[in-house]
Amino acid sequence: MADSPKHLLLVEDEAPLREAVAEQLSDRGFTVVQADSAERALESLADFAFDIVITDLRLPGLDGTRVIEAAVDRYPDIIGIVITGYGTVRDAVEVIKRGAADFVTKPFQFDELWHALQGAIEQRRLRLENAWLREQLQQRFSFDGIVGRSRTMRDLFQLLETVAASASTILVTGETGTGKEVVARAIHHASPRRSQRFVPINCSAIPENLLEAELFGHARGAFTGAVANRQGRLEQAHKGTLFLDEVGTMSPALQMKLLRVLQEREFERVGDNQMIKVDVRVIAATNADLRKMVADGTFREDLYYRLNVIPVTLPVLRDRKEDIPLLVQHFLQKFCAELGRPSMTVSQPALRCLMAYAWPGNVRQLENAMERAVALSGGRTQVEVSDLPPDIQSASQGEPLFHGLSLPDDGLSFESFMSSIEREVIRRALERTGGNKAAAAHVLNMKRTTLVEKLKRLEGTV
Repeated sequence: MADSPKHLLLVEDEAPLREAVAEQLSDRGFTVVQADSAERALESLADFAFDIVITDLRLPGLDGTRVIEAAVDRYPDIIGIVITGYGTVRDAVEVIKRGAADFVTKPFQFDELWHALQGAIEQRRLRLENAWLREQLQQRFSFDGIVGRSRTMRDLFQLLETVAASASTILVTGETGTGKEVVARAIHHASPRRSQRFVPINCSAIPENLLEAELFGHARGAFTGAVANRQGRLEQAHKGTLFLDEVGTMSPALQMKLLRVLQEREFERVGDNQMIKVDVRVIAATNADLRKMVADGTFREDLYYRLNVIPVTLPVLRDRKEDIPLLVQHFLQKFCAELGRPSMTVSQPALRCLMAYAWPGNVRQLENAMERAVALSGGRTQVEVSDLPPDIQSASQGEPLFHGLSLPDDGLSFESFMSSIEREVIRRALERTGGNKAAAAHVLNMKRTTLVEKLKRLEGTV
């Protein structure tokens, strides 16, 4: 392994013992985060890719076994060490079954813990991949090709499973790259229409003067070049599913024609006056705010309500960081198979960069980053930080704003000092998000308008 594990989560409810162990580990070069309960440890694991977790087995509330399970489930390469005063063989066997590397009983000398930790680090160095865990993770946390383990994604899977059985019109909304077409295909493949066609059309990719004919078809002689009758996407999707991507870019005239299809289930080809009946389920998608467009008069209100029978909102990747390890392994497996490469894992330092980045391009951007990483990896079996795009390499998690603060003898200007901190925080947020102000505002837990006002005030200094 190219990088030695350095980031360690220490879980112990006895403060004196925890602090003493943390101090000695810090003296040996580890960056230690302390947690006094399993609940706090689980929160830390959701936000950061630790290399090592050392946990007491007996904790108030949830026990250390749950911490080990959660750590190994989320990060297959993490090292787990358990400390307990109840050192029975049964305890040891059970906790190792759950993924711990070793077991130390209280009372103990620090050297005993140190020996167990060094042995576990060496074991991990020799075990660079674990295909069984990767396969199990992907099977347990997916819905027809959509991958996620967060509460948001589990709720989404449940919703998709429910709506797939109906024939109702669905409106899928979400930022660019969140997987709107992937979701639409998953709904179709899980529906009673799965044996029929799924027909996609990107409304923004076809010139307005051609989109009508592409959608509704045309009759012979309808316009120059129309030498024969031609089916449109609506007819092709008969008995199946029509996916209208970027539906908000439709012209008002086309919006009216689409509304008639949704109301009457019939339409005319361009240049023809014969009504054609159609049985089609419509799934529309947009990254625009259709409600705002309705208020602005650029999108028909009646069409909006016809499309928005069942709304499905896709979460942004920056709001579900705990899904990133699972997505990373999913894409690595995909691209390794396509390129005929051996299976790969990702190093913890690289995973920390991936989890710290704000992903303005969402899942599509992550997929592209993993394709690049596999292509650049050569014959290696592990993705390193150097394999990632430069903007992701520079991402850091929990980097301190300053390492210490000393007050000069003559004091300092409080307002100037606080302004300098504000400038630095905003600069780092914008750097992390690639200049995306909306994403930076999210990182800073403020409204975008508030961030814009601060930028104006600090213009020239950020």
